[in-house]
Amino acid sequence: MRWIPKSVVCFRQGYSRTQLVRDVSAGLTVGIIALPLAIAFGVASIPAHVAAEVGLSPPAMGLYTAVVAGFLISALGGSRVQIGGPTGAFIIIVYRIASDHGYAGLATATLMAGVIVIIMGVSRFGGMIKFIPYPVTTGFTSGIAVIIFTTQVKDLLGLQLAEVPGEFVGKVQAYAEHIGTIDANTCAVGIGSLVVLILLRRFAPRLPWGIIAVITGSLVVAILNLPVDTIGSRFGDIPRTLPTPHMPQFSLPMIRDLVPEATTIAILAAIESLLSAVVADGMIDDRHHADNELIAQGLANIGSVFFCGIPATGAIARTTANIKSGGRTPVAGMVHAVTLLLLMLLVAPLAKRIPMATLAAVLAIVAWNMSEIHHFRYLLRAPKSDIVVLLTTFGLTVFTDLTIAVGVGMVLASLLFMKRMADVSNVSAITRELESPDELLVDQKDPHAIARSEVPDDVEVYEINGPFFFGVADKLQDTLRGLERPPKVFILRLRHVPAIDATGLHALREFRHRCHRQGTTLLLSGVHAQPMNVFVRTGFDRVVGANNLFGNIDDAMTRARDLLATARESSPANR
Repeated sequence: MRWIPKSVVCFRQGYSRTQLVRDVSAGLTVGIIALPLAIAFGVASIPAHVAAEVGLSPPAMGLYTAVVAGFLISALGGSRVQIGGPTGAFIIIVYRIASDHGYAGLATATLMAGVIVIIMGVSRFGGMIKFIPYPVTTGFTSGIAVIIFTTQVKDLLGLQLAEVPGEFVGKVQAYAEHIGTIDANTCAVGIGSLVVLILLRRFAPRLPWGIIAVITGSLVVAILNLPVDTIGSRFGDIPRTLPTPHMPQFSLPMIRDLVPEATTIAILAAIESLLSAVVADGMIDDRHHADNELIAQGLANIGSVFFCGIPATGAIARTTANIKSGGRTPVAGMVHAVTLLLLMLLVAPLAKRIPMATLAAVLAIVAWNMSEIHHFRYLLRAPKSDIVVLLTTFGLTVFTDLTIAVGVGMVLASLLFMKRMADVSNVSAITRELESPDELLVDQKDPHAIARSEVPDDVEVYEINGPFFFGVADKLQDTLRGLERPPKVFILRLRHVPAIDATGLHALREFRHRCHRQGTTLLLSGVHAQPMNVFVRTGFDRVVGANNLFGNIDDAMTRARDLLATARESSPANR
């Protein structure tokens, strides 16, 4: 069942006429909601001159993506209710790739990302996405929201600015220098549209707020004949048909150069789609197939490129709208894509009348939704290490580059996780504890409690608590150095070590060599299955010796006494 699309599963389980009516109704509703968003994401993601390379306009490319990718995600995906298409998460990375490499570069990166996501799905990587730390996802999502909003200030206020700088600081400086060039008509339309959107979301959240704001803004501009920029005045007409499928041009040097960007797109597509699917599962009491969903996302991105589209993924807001409208099977998502296609065919001449200020207001609301300000504030009360990850990822997203932000955020989170694991793992000297009254606190129910045993002289017993990763390696290396004199027998208890990695194994091997050089016999007790498998696979069990590996401390202590007795018998004093 893991690899069977949910659309097939739903039909196999039985599909009623009643559910068909609900799915069609939900698909129509979400299609209407998605229309202005698809246009807005296309406008925000693709520079006009880049779209002109393939003879299209940015709004059209956003619509093509919503139609093609949206249909494929629903038809082939592992979620019953996922709605796919262009999203705000891609705006920054897509715009930069398109600006630097043209549409050929963007198509190449999207194709590569699609292949990467498919490989992730085939490799059953879907379950691994949940291990990406929450501060990282919140940091770059909030950073993207800030960037999206700042890119819309020019159109929202009608600033007379020939070119908006690409960097965040440059944008802010340019806006500050041209604040006196605000166009009153454009500003009125933009702020008015923003107010309408806020009121609709506050008092009528079930209504298609995006399409209502777009229609209202278009009517106001047309009736009052306001001289403001519209989609038509800036980009021309929107095509009324899908383009002919074609293979984009790409080159091997371009593939090499775009590996980091393609990887970023793939990670964003995987994270957002699976997060959306998880949210949807909670709303409909279902369980999505993560790996199948990733495969569908990869195929959808590849399909989008063949129709001059841009990257796509699952959209949480549209998926939620689908559920609230009654959609319960992938049919609703496929109807949503068909609805968008029909709307494109029917209302394309009218869509060019949409004011750019109104689209900017729609994207401003999208940016606010993405910012997750309440989650951001909540994380500021988290442990300091999480705050560092959050602010680092956020700052790098805003001030440098999303690719760098994701990479550094993941590395930093991993390093902090390693430190935490090292902090909770320790090497403790049990022998010393036996000499204090604290031994009375030992759990008397433990049949192998060290307090029950009499530890002979010249025997040291130490215990490692927690996973034996590289963070604990230094602690083990310092153990023998801290002893006044090397013991004859050193017992290392591993009963609380569920796992060991390569660095931990190397440290243990070095520790055994140090013991050997100093005339100390190393005994290991309580070795769990995973460490033992590692020992056997690497031959470390033969290095230590099978007669020096024990299941419990009592057997190890018996072996230690035998070794001490043998040493005494062979000493010159007893000859």
